[in-house]
Amino acid sequence: MADGPTPASAEAREALKAAMARLADGDRSALEDIYRATRVKLFGICLRILGDRKEAEDALQDVYVNLWQRADRYDPTRASPISWLATFARNRAIDRLRTGKVRGGAVPVEEAAPLPDQAPLADSLLVDAEQTAQIHTCIEGLDENARGHIRAAFFDGKTYAELAETADVPLGTMKSWIRRGLQRLRACLEASE
Repeated sequence: MADGPTPASAEAREALKAAMARLADGDRSALEDIYRATRVKLFGICLRILGDRKEAEDALQDVYVNLWQRADRYDPTRASPISWLATFARNRAIDRLRTGKVRGGAVPVEEAAPLPDQAPLADSLLVDAEQTAQIHTCIEGLDENARGHIRAAFFDGKTYAELAETADVPLGTMKSWIRRGLQRLRACLEASE
Protein backbone atom coordinates (compact mmCIF):
# COMPACT_ATOMS: atom_id res chain seq x y z
CA MET A 1 0.00 0.00 0.00
CA ALA A 2 1.10 3.52 -0.67
CA ASP A 3 1.93 5.80 2.21
CA GLY A 4 -0.49 8.50 1.08
CA PRO A 5 -0.68 10.79 -1.90
CA THR A 6 2.54 11.44 -3.70
CA PRO A 7 3.67 15.06 -3.90
CA ALA A 8 2.89 14.94 -7.62
CA SER A 9 -0.72 13.75 -7.08
CA ALA A 10 -1.35 16.31 -4.33
CA GLU A 11 0.16 18.99 -6.56
CA ALA A 12 -2.02 17.86 -9.49
CA ARG A 13 -5.14 17.96 -7.29
CA GLU A 14 -4.34 21.49 -6.13
CA ALA A 15 -3.62 22.60 -9.72
CA LEU A 16 -6.99 21.19 -10.80
CA LYS A 17 -8.76 23.00 -7.94
CA ALA A 18 -7.05 26.24 -8.95
CA ALA A 19 -8.02 25.73 -12.61
CA MET A 20 -11.66 25.12 -11.59
CA ALA A 21 -11.65 28.39 -9.62
CA ARG A 22 -10.09 30.25 -12.57
CA LEU A 23 -12.69 28.78 -14.93
CA ALA A 24 -15.50 29.88 -12.61
CA ASP A 25 -14.00 33.40 -12.83
CA GLY A 26 -14.16 33.24 -16.65
CA ASP A 27 -10.54 32.36 -17.47
CA ARG A 28 -10.69 30.54 -20.83
CA SER A 29 -7.19 29.08 -20.49
CA ALA A 30 -8.33 27.22 -17.36
CA LEU A 31 -10.64 25.04 -19.46
CA GLU A 32 -7.65 23.83 -21.47
CA ASP A 33 -5.77 22.99 -18.26
CA ILE A 34 -8.78 21.08 -16.92
CA TYR A 35 -9.20 19.25 -20.23
CA ARG A 36 -5.56 18.12 -20.29
CA ALA A 37 -5.73 16.91 -16.69
CA THR A 38 -9.06 15.06 -16.90
CA ARG A 39 -9.82 14.02 -20.49
CA VAL A 40 -8.54 10.45 -20.22
CA LYS A 41 -10.48 9.62 -17.05
CA LEU A 42 -13.67 11.33 -18.15
CA PHE A 43 -13.53 9.75 -21.62
CA GLY A 44 -13.20 6.33 -19.97
CA ILE A 45 -16.35 6.93 -17.94
CA CYS A 46 -18.31 8.04 -21.01
CA LEU A 47 -17.05 5.14 -23.11
CA ARG A 48 -17.92 2.62 -20.45
CA ILE A 49 -21.52 3.84 -20.26
CA LEU A 50 -22.12 4.53 -23.93
CA GLY A 51 -20.19 1.60 -25.39
CA ASP A 52 -19.23 3.53 -28.52
CA ARG A 53 -16.12 5.64 -29.08
CA LYS A 54 -17.86 8.32 -31.17
CA GLU A 55 -20.70 8.60 -28.67
CA ALA A 56 -18.22 8.87 -25.82
CA GLU A 57 -16.37 11.65 -27.67
CA ASP A 58 -19.64 13.53 -28.18
CA ALA A 59 -20.58 13.09 -24.52
CA LEU A 60 -17.14 14.29 -23.45
CA GLN A 61 -17.57 17.39 -25.60
CA ASP A 62 -20.91 17.99 -23.87
CA VAL A 63 -19.15 17.68 -20.51
CA TYR A 64 -16.63 20.41 -21.28
CA VAL A 65 -19.20 22.72 -22.93
CA ASN A 66 -21.43 22.39 -19.88
CA LEU A 67 -18.46 22.76 -17.56
CA TRP A 68 -17.62 26.07 -19.26
CA GLN A 69 -21.18 27.26 -18.61
CA ARG A 70 -21.50 25.89 -15.07
CA ALA A 71 -18.03 25.99 -13.52
CA ASP A 72 -19.31 28.35 -10.85
CA ARG A 73 -21.43 25.50 -9.43
CA TYR A 74 -18.37 23.56 -8.30
CA ASP A 75 -17.92 23.71 -4.51
CA PRO A 76 -14.45 22.55 -3.40
CA THR A 77 -15.70 22.06 0.16
CA ARG A 78 -18.13 19.35 -0.97
CA ALA A 79 -16.05 17.27 -3.41
CA SER A 80 -12.66 17.03 -5.02
CA PRO A 81 -12.59 18.41 -8.56
CA ILE A 82 -12.00 15.01 -10.18
CA SER A 83 -14.83 13.39 -8.21
CA TRP A 84 -17.19 16.20 -9.21
CA LEU A 85 -16.12 16.02 -12.86
CA ALA A 86 -16.39 12.21 -12.92
CA THR A 87 -19.95 12.40 -11.61
CA PHE A 88 -20.68 15.16 -14.11
CA ALA A 89 -19.35 13.00 -17.00
CA ARG A 90 -21.34 9.97 -15.87
CA ASN A 91 -24.52 12.02 -15.66
CA ARG A 92 -23.95 13.56 -19.13
CA ALA A 93 -23.45 10.10 -20.66
CA ILE A 94 -26.60 8.77 -19.02
CA ASP A 95 -28.50 11.89 -20.15
CA ARG A 96 -27.47 11.09 -23.73
CA LEU A 97 -28.92 7.61 -23.31
CA ARG A 98 -32.17 8.91 -21.85
CA THR A 99 -32.76 11.62 -24.45
CA GLY A 100 -32.15 9.23 -27.33
CA LYS A 101 -29.20 11.17 -28.76
CA VAL A 102 -27.22 7.97 -28.98
CA ARG A 103 -26.68 6.09 -32.23
CA GLY A 104 -26.43 2.30 -32.40
CA GLY A 105 -23.83 0.52 -30.28
CA ALA A 106 -24.69 2.06 -26.94
CA VAL A 107 -26.15 0.10 -24.08
CA PRO A 108 -29.80 0.69 -23.16
CA VAL A 109 -30.30 3.25 -20.42
CA GLU A 110 -31.39 0.50 -18.00
CA GLU A 111 -27.92 -1.03 -18.29
CA ALA A 112 -26.00 2.20 -17.70
CA ALA A 113 -26.25 2.09 -13.93
CA PRO A 114 -25.59 -1.64 -13.39
CA LEU A 115 -22.78 -2.12 -15.89
CA PRO A 116 -22.39 -5.65 -17.30
CA ASP A 117 -19.27 -6.49 -15.32
CA GLN A 118 -18.87 -5.98 -11.62
CA ALA A 119 -15.81 -3.70 -11.84
CA PRO A 120 -16.32 -0.43 -9.94
CA LEU A 121 -17.07 2.67 -11.95
CA ALA A 122 -14.19 5.04 -12.59
CA ASP A 123 -15.73 7.76 -10.42
CA SER A 124 -16.04 5.29 -7.53
CA LEU A 125 -12.41 4.30 -7.97
CA LEU A 126 -11.39 7.95 -7.87
CA VAL A 127 -13.36 8.60 -4.70
CA ASP A 128 -11.94 5.42 -3.10
CA ALA A 129 -8.41 6.46 -4.08
CA GLU A 130 -8.92 9.88 -2.52
CA GLN A 131 -10.29 8.35 0.67
CA THR A 132 -7.38 5.92 0.84
CA ALA A 133 -4.93 8.76 0.28
CA GLN A 134 -6.59 10.75 3.08
CA ILE A 135 -6.35 7.79 5.47
CA HIS A 136 -2.64 7.46 4.75
CA THR A 137 -2.14 11.21 5.12
CA CYS A 138 -3.83 11.10 8.53
CA ILE A 139 -1.80 8.06 9.58
CA GLU A 140 1.38 9.91 8.63
CA GLY A 141 0.25 12.75 10.93
CA LEU A 142 0.33 10.45 13.96
CA ASP A 143 3.40 10.18 16.16
CA GLU A 144 5.84 7.46 15.09
CA ASN A 145 4.90 5.12 17.94
CA ALA A 146 1.13 5.21 17.25
CA ARG A 147 1.64 5.08 13.48
CA GLY A 148 3.85 1.99 13.70
CA HIS A 149 1.55 0.09 16.04
CA ILE A 150 -1.62 0.92 14.08
CA ARG A 151 0.01 -0.15 10.81
CA ALA A 152 1.27 -3.37 12.37
CA ALA A 153 -2.15 -4.17 13.86
CA PHE A 154 -4.37 -3.24 10.94
CA PHE A 155 -2.19 -3.68 7.85
CA ASP A 156 0.15 -6.46 8.97
CA GLY A 157 -2.38 -8.42 11.05
CA LYS A 158 -0.42 -8.37 14.31
CA THR A 159 -2.38 -8.95 17.50
CA TYR A 160 -2.26 -6.48 20.36
CA ALA A 161 -0.55 -9.19 22.44
CA GLU A 162 2.18 -9.64 19.81
CA LEU A 163 2.70 -5.88 19.63
CA ALA A 164 2.86 -5.57 23.43
CA GLU A 165 5.43 -8.38 23.60
CA THR A 166 7.55 -6.83 20.85
CA ALA A 167 7.43 -3.39 22.50
CA ASP A 168 7.99 -4.97 25.95
CA VAL A 169 4.98 -3.22 27.48
CA PRO A 170 1.86 -4.55 29.22
CA LEU A 171 -1.06 -5.53 26.98
CA GLY A 172 -3.28 -2.80 28.50
CA THR A 173 -0.68 -0.15 27.64
CA MET A 174 -0.55 -1.30 24.02
CA LYS A 175 -4.35 -1.24 23.78
CA SER A 176 -4.38 2.31 25.20
CA TRP A 177 -1.71 3.48 22.73
CA ILE A 178 -3.62 2.10 19.77
CA ARG A 179 -6.99 3.37 21.03
CA ARG A 180 -5.59 6.91 21.44
CA GLY A 181 -3.95 6.70 18.01
CA LEU A 182 -7.23 5.59 16.43
CA GLN A 183 -9.06 8.47 18.13
CA ARG A 184 -6.57 10.96 16.64
CA LEU A 185 -6.89 9.22 13.25
CA ARG A 186 -10.68 9.46 13.41
CA ALA A 187 -10.53 13.17 14.31
CA CYS A 188 -8.22 13.81 11.34
CA LEU A 189 -10.53 11.95 8.93
CA GLU A 190 -13.63 13.74 10.22
CA ALA A 191 -11.88 17.11 9.86
CA SER A 192 -11.06 16.31 6.22
CA GLU A 193 -14.68 15.56 5.22
